[in-house]
Amino acid sequence: MVALKDFYNENCVSELTKEFGYENVMQVPKLEKISLNMGLGEAVQNPKIIESATNELTDIAGQRAVVTKARKSIAGFKLREGQAIGCRVTLRGDKMYEFLNKLINVALPRVRDFRGIKGKGFDGRGNFSFGITEHIIFPEVDYDKIDKIKGLNITINTSAKTNEEGYSLLKKMGMPFNK
Repeated sequence: MVALKDFYNENCVSELTKEFGYENVMQVPKLEKISLNMGLGEAVQNPKIIESATNELTDIAGQRAVVTKARKSIAGFKLREGQAIGCRVTLRGDKMYEFLNKLINVALPRVRDFRGIKGKGFDGRGNFSFGITEHIIFPEVDYDKIDKIKGLNITINTSAKTNEEGYSLLKKMGMPFNK
């Protein structure tokens, strides 16, 4: 199920080469990694929520999620250094393409009143970040077994040098940006 990788190699590389006038195939931007992050501030009061979030993120990504811990104590948030406050996964290679394919073709169309992703999440170097407010749009998450609907941040790192190159790469791969 690495059809998106084949699509990139067969179609996107030639289209991007024409559009930006690359002289070498190695100049064409490509996906490097996709990072998924679930920040759980409410884990301070309810530590059990970390375990369920880690299991759900593992199911979504198809790869074991890592628990993230607080780097320093913040008294205003009742947070101690070393306390678990979230989980994350970094996908590379075939799992990355498989996840992106699932995100574009299965998960995003399940979002209520979906009109596309805003293209404002670029960082100036061709990397794109956006958030999903409900993790239940993924088919792996069993709606009956979840205790709380959680948000999720997705960052797509590319080898593009500019936002235009990164936008064009993701658009050609099927990312549903709104107009």
